[in-house]
Amino acid sequence: MDKKRLIEAASKSAGSLLRIAPMILGIVLLVGLISILIPESFYFYLFRKNPLFDSFIGGIIGSISAGNPVTSYILGGEFLKQGISLSAVTAFIVAWVSVGLIQIPAEGVILGWKFSLLRNIFSFFSALIIGIIVGIIIPGL
Repeated sequence: MDKKRLIEAASKSAGSLLRIAPMILGIVLLVGLISILIPESFYFYLFRKNPLFDSFIGGIIGSISAGNPVTSYILGGEFLKQGISLSAVTAFIVAWVSVGLIQIPAEGVILGWKFSLLRNIFSFFSALIIGIIVGIIIPGL
């Protein structure tokens, strides 16, 4: 019985991996293209190594982006390699997975506009606070 469950779980995991592999490949290619097209000086202009400001910019970028968490981890790692602060990357990832500006119309219709707006506002400010805290606790990244 346990061997059967193990084989079933492995089969489902392999299927999930095969479904997300094209998306991960696309993100890796897109990140490579962006790293070539956008000079590193742009990142240093946009992010100033200030946890408050960097968290705000990272939160905005994460809020208007859409995608799944796996993609945000790949982008976050690439941002860190480009020298973007950990506070900005943290706010970006938290906002990416919790704020959904693109989904607000559908969420508003299904769950109610007041709930949708309040949830997104709360999630955005939570992403900023988490980014600032991480930037203060773990400086230098």
